[in-house]
Amino acid sequence: MEALATFGQLLVSGILIGLVFALVAVGLTLIFGVMNIVNFAHGEFLMLAMYATFGLSLVGLNPIFALPFTCIALFVFGLIVYRLVIRRLLTGPIEATMFGTFGMLVLLQGAAQALFSSDFLSVTNRPFQGTIRLGEINIPEAALAEGAGALVLTGALFWFIERTETGRAMRALAEDRVAATLMGIDVQRMNALAFGLGSACVGAAGALLMLSYPVFPTVGSTFALTAFVVVALGGFGSVTGALVAALIIGVVEVLSGFYLSPEVKMIPVYLSYLIVVLVRPAGLLGRR
Repeated sequence: MEALATFGQLLVSGILIGLVFALVAVGLTLIFGVMNIVNFAHGEFLMLAMYATFGLSLVGLNPIFALPFTCIALFVFGLIVYRLVIRRLLTGPIEATMFGTFGMLVLLQGAAQALFSSDFLSVTNRPFQGTIRLGEINIPEAALAEGAGALVLTGALFWFIERTETGRAMRALAEDRVAATLMGIDVQRMNALAFGLGSACVGAAGALLMLSYPVFPTVGSTFALTAFVVVALGGFGSVTGALVAALIIGVVEVLSGFYLSPEVKMIPVYLSYLIVVLVRPAGLLGRR
């Protein structure tokens, strides 16, 4: 019974952290699906959101109340980055966007290092610091709030893409850019909106993560690496695939960290990814 309770505890923990991975990854997969580029600075956008949440905590807003402001700030930041940088890079070869976004990664990390040093910063007015007990399973309230918030926001993004006119225009652009242009869809507007929404997703994820994580200049790299694996495993451009893959990776990571070792917990994650892509190179729910 004890072993079963331990497994249940690990399973719940893996699902909750997987939901946060999903929120980070759906922004990345949305940008790729619409624009066919990979934003290597996606993790640094997450880092900026966490610093923004920390800053708002200094004026009395806890991470939950700071979340909408962080989302709006990252959405606007994403629009500015697209207008000033990404739009120009798209006129060049695919390598231009790769090196451009990687350069942005280095720039944002260096700026954070210069402004905030390498110190770990945590908000002091965190809500949800208790624990919920369900039988033999203990669920930290912060982890539950992070997972539930990430699930709601991921579902909202899925609804927007599937049910709204703008979302259908984005999907049309992802399917066939030439045909979408001929149908009168404003490509630049859709690109900017996709980049802004992808940035807003990590804005929300950053605010939620501050419920239990500290922020430091390289914090985004940890989550971004997992997000890239989630997007590739679920299928580039598939929001549903990103959610499914994130849950799988969250559970595998937590189980391997407990039953193997925290130092090697990512090895089974990468092995799982390799096995899936060898069988299905497009990912679990990606288009062939």
